[in-house]
Amino acid sequence: MRVVLLLGCLLLSACSPRGDLLVVPEAAGVGEEVGVYIATTRRLILNGDPSRYRSDTVDYLFRTVSVPPERTTGSVTFPDPPFIDPETEFLATEARRYDGPAAFRRDLARALAARPGREREVVVYVHGFNNTFAEGVLRIAQLSHDLELPAVAVHYSWPTYETPLGYGYDRDSVLFARDGLEELLRLLTDIGAGRVLIVAHSLGAQLTMEALRQIAIADPGWPQREIDGVVLVSPDIDIDVFKIQALRIGPLPQPFAIFVSERDRVLEVAARLSGRTRRLGNIDDPERLSEFDVTLLDVTAFSTGAGHFTAASSPALLALLRRLGDVDRAFEGDRSGRVGLLAGSVLTVRNVTEILLAPDL
Repeated sequence: MRVVLLLGCLLLSACSPRGDLLVVPEAAGVGEEVGVYIATTRRLILNGDPSRYRSDTVDYLFRTVSVPPERTTGSVTFPDPPFIDPETEFLATEARRYDGPAAFRRDLARALAARPGREREVVVYVHGFNNTFAEGVLRIAQLSHDLELPAVAVHYSWPTYETPLGYGYDRDSVLFARDGLEELLRLLTDIGAGRVLIVAHSLGAQLTMEALRQIAIADPGWPQREIDGVVLVSPDIDIDVFKIQALRIGPLPQPFAIFVSERDRVLEVAARLSGRTRRLGNIDDPERLSEFDVTLLDVTAFSTGAGHFTAASSPALLALLRRLGDVDRAFEGDRSGRVGLLAGSVLTVRNVTEILLAPDL
């Protein structure tokens, strides 16, 4: 009975409005358009869209997303057919499927080459638990727009069961999807991207750590050499598991930032289902990570509702981060530089720095 009640809590706290990424070419020019390059290990269905099911091959796609002009910062609004309003709803204006990784590489390389040298960067977004394909694509488009990221947006879409009751399926899919993420990361570093930053949410953080770990086993030092930063948002990872992953990876890519919140209801339930009291994303004692060079960004003060994606959905926090111009740049340099950019209470324990972010007074 206890497990059933916990799953019910997870259902209430994790669910959100669902929808499709509709392709409406007429929406071009209404909102600001963001191109998203996509690698997926979801099985493609007849219309070419990725499904919840697993595929043992990686498919490569592209979507141009129109971010509507009339919306609250941090929000993602799906269309509600038959009435479609590009002024208020996220829509795709273009959809492509590549015939293989070579075509994807060529197109992405051209997109990078067309940018100024300092903007030849890639931000890879790895979605979390209970996400549809559309939700992942629209989230990276929203983040790119709201944070004004000067980088090419890339999304890794891995198979989730698209329901809170599919948590076990999703945790197994993390292991299934490691090879596909490794293939994508190696492709990105091979085409000459100036910088590669990974942003991973929830169980996507577990997937990211597993992929970096297996790459490090085959090629020691690769993550630190080739990845220019990692941001884990509300990571759904057992703290002991994270520590053993990080030790096997070796020196972590820098910067390495972790957004945490003690008001994350989803992680509270995930911890209980695992027989624990805490996950990495709601850690309450930074000293437990003191052997690793990481920065904890505590966003508890901004968390509302389920509190599981505060870094992307809080208008106040997005406004704070947007002033930095680039999430990656916020963590460059020494710790004193990070503190100056992200004002808040600061605690340093050996290698780990914790910053308690607070709304402007």
